[in-house]
Amino acid sequence: MGGGDDAARGLFAAVGWWTPWVGWPVAAVVAAGAFALVRPLPGVSMGARPATALAVVVLAFAGYAGATHSEHVLPRRDAASNLQAAVSLAGTHERVVSVDVSAFAGAGPLERGEVTLASAAFYQVGPAQAPAVQPQFLLAPAVVYGYGVWAGGARVAQLLPALAMGLVLLVLGLLTALVVGPWWGVAAAGLTGTLLPVLTVARGTYSEQLALLPLGAGLLALTLALTREGGSGRRLALLGGLLVGGAGLARVDALREVLLLLPLLALGAGLRRPWVRPAAVGLGVSSVLAYALAGALSYRYLADIAASLVPLAGLAAAVLVASVAGAWLWRRGHRLPAGVARRLPAVLAAGAVVVGLALWSRPWWLTVRADPTRPSGRYLAGMQQRQGLPVDGGRTYAEHSLDWLSWYLGWVALAVALLALAWLLQRAGRRLTGGRLAPWVPVLVVGAGSTLLTLVRPGITPDHPWADRRLLIALALVVVLTVSAAAWATRRLAENRWGPPVVVVLTLLAVAVPAVQATWPFRGAGVERGSLDAVATVCAALEPRDVVLMVDGRSASEWPQTVRGMCERPAVSATSAVRAAPTRLAEVVDELARGAAAEGHRLVVLAADGPEAIEGLGLTPRRVLDVRFAEEEHALDRPPRRTDVGSARVWLAAVGGS
Repeated sequence: MGGGDDAARGLFAAVGWWTPWVGWPVAAVVAAGAFALVRPLPGVSMGARPATALAVVVLAFAGYAGATHSEHVLPRRDAASNLQAAVSLAGTHERVVSVDVSAFAGAGPLERGEVTLASAAFYQVGPAQAPAVQPQFLLAPAVVYGYGVWAGGARVAQLLPALAMGLVLLVLGLLTALVVGPWWGVAAAGLTGTLLPVLTVARGTYSEQLALLPLGAGLLALTLALTREGGSGRRLALLGGLLVGGAGLARVDALREVLLLLPLLALGAGLRRPWVRPAAVGLGVSSVLAYALAGALSYRYLADIAASLVPLAGLAAAVLVASVAGAWLWRRGHRLPAGVARRLPAVLAAGAVVVGLALWSRPWWLTVRADPTRPSGRYLAGMQQRQGLPVDGGRTYAEHSLDWLSWYLGWVALAVALLALAWLLQRAGRRLTGGRLAPWVPVLVVGAGSTLLTLVRPGITPDHPWADRRLLIALALVVVLTVSAAAWATRRLAENRWGPPVVVVLTLLAVAVPAVQATWPFRGAGVERGSLDAVATVCAALEPRDVVLMVDGRSASEWPQTVRGMCERPAVSATSAVRAAPTRLAEVVDELARGAAAEGHRLVVLAADGPEAIEGLGLTPRRVLDVRFAEEEHALDRPPRRTDVGSARVWLAAVGGS
């Protein structure tokens, strides 16, 4: 899951060569190379008992999350979109999939805007004469989960997120063990694994765990690099830079963590540390590869998020320029004035507290708004109306982002974490004024900086628990800071017989109790279980030469890529303008039916809102699917407390003969 691995896969996928005969050997070669690189490097020494305990925690979490996994299949959320992209890549061997329009009366209906290949999370690209379908998100989820599709189909692919998140907890535990202590590493991994957003992501084919794994492993390597001299330190730094930059293969916003490392690299360069150059090379190479592949294979997605991506890229460029300039000035003897340097530790600590209090108080003096006419604004207004809230599609609820953290960790843990952050920043400032960088500074700066940027601008529709995926780094940071404070307190009270046990109990009460309370209602199986069987039912109802037209809103959103990828049938949707005009829809259906018949196919129309659209065509709908399943509760102003009842219904009708 590292940067070089996914980069190689992306190059093969771009030219249609990503077959099992290529994919499995690439995975084996990359795994062997990673092992050869890591084997001679010094690692984290934990001791047998805490190491065993950490392994048990990780395996228990991965096993539980895998056994209770969700079945996100129909593209309603990002997890299902990633799964469909994985199915497409595994089956077609290319990222952007060309479509033969001859089965749909040629390019005419596409040129006239009567039908479209686009659907939720999948774009239509290229000219109408030679169109293609491009998945929305980045490459890594499709590649990684595609291995599961090759190994045993979509059911196996849906087990991989639990494994990936288990590895994230392992890295978190090792990192905490390195900077705090072995048993505290076990505690950090275990407590983080009880958090509902962590479990929710581990149950679904999301991208977050695939970005967190290289990010966490990269920070672990950099932390080790700062404690080592010679060749091993430089190799660790190179590995750390490659991994942190490689997170951009899974998520575009991983650029945020890259830019947060730049000032640290500048400080290290100013202090003439040997690890800086290899870390910068690794970070630069993997970042360039990641975003080059994103631009080549996900350009429509990048265009859609340009409003947030361009400012982030601009900020990264500004930080890069400022970091290079700062390092240049430092190397030429320029220093902070003595008075400023002397006060720096106190300023850093006070600044952390002030920022924390400002975030806490935001709901009293700020209402964050966005354009209410955007698609998510209209969706938000509908949610507000259903939940009895004031209807205002411009609200983002971003001023409540710290409240979101409190739902899962409680205010006590947040307060302790803030004080611990202030204390650590003060320590880091003191070391910096003495010309030293603490080994844990990269983790602290990236974790705290990413948390601050996320809390200031979550950048997601506040639909919980779906929106809580944005909180994963922040939640892990609070847990690590809390156990760090507990470790400090136990050392201070080591001579008191009851001091350490009391600290441990209070830590568990502060973190575990609110975490378990939030997670307990969702301790059973994940959501949308039965969706794979539902799709199989629809696929079985189609004949081998069928081509499928979606004729209502829900079918046009959820089923085109599902039918193309999992049923392996050509599929298009009538556009919204055509669906709104029954007479025009009937004409389009008639043209497509004739075109399909001329190529030896049979046109089948599919509806998912109800049978009315098919009945309006003068056809007799046949209901082939009507299932109920648990799905995420949609909540805006409170944490999720239960699951809702979702459904999937499908009606089919054949147009003409076979």
